[in-house]
Amino acid sequence: MTSSDPSNRPVAGQFAPDFTAPAVGAGIAAGERLRLSDLRGRPVVLYFYPKDDTPGCTRQACALRDGWGRLDKLAHVLGVSADSISRHEKFARKHGLPFALLSDEDHEIARAYGTWVEKSLYGRNYFGIERTTFVIGSDGRIRDVLPRVKPDAHLEQVLAILADA
Repeated sequence: MTSSDPSNRPVAGQFAPDFTAPAVGAGIAAGERLRLSDLRGRPVVLYFYPKDDTPGCTRQACALRDGWGRLDKLAHVLGVSADSISRHEKFARKHGLPFALLSDEDHEIARAYGTWVEKSLYGRNYFGIERTTFVIGSDGRIRDVLPRVKPDAHLEQVLAILADA
């Protein structure tokens, strides 16, 4: 299992790497495939997070849910993790998430965005998704990258970037 190189992470001004992935939520039938480039014409908040139903990831997702009235007017929101569609379905239902969650079980999307990295916890090395958000403009170009996002500050950071449009 190889990681992506964060130094090769797409940066502001570049076109966002296109992908197609199974999704759930936001009116999407579980497992229906969503293509990023099909969302052009409206900004996209593409946020990568480590795992459904963990404390930080739950706080991050619930903050986006709680700010949905402001956020939905400005952009599509897509959450990406390596969890399965069935796990995403349970997570979205449990917390009433109004946006789409994408399953990246083969880590191809995370690699393309430089977020599949080697991590270390309690002296153990492993690979996982680094919490990172890409704000993509309506033209498909990356407007901003938020690496190592703090779950509790995420919503306000994203709203500030979208307000500068």
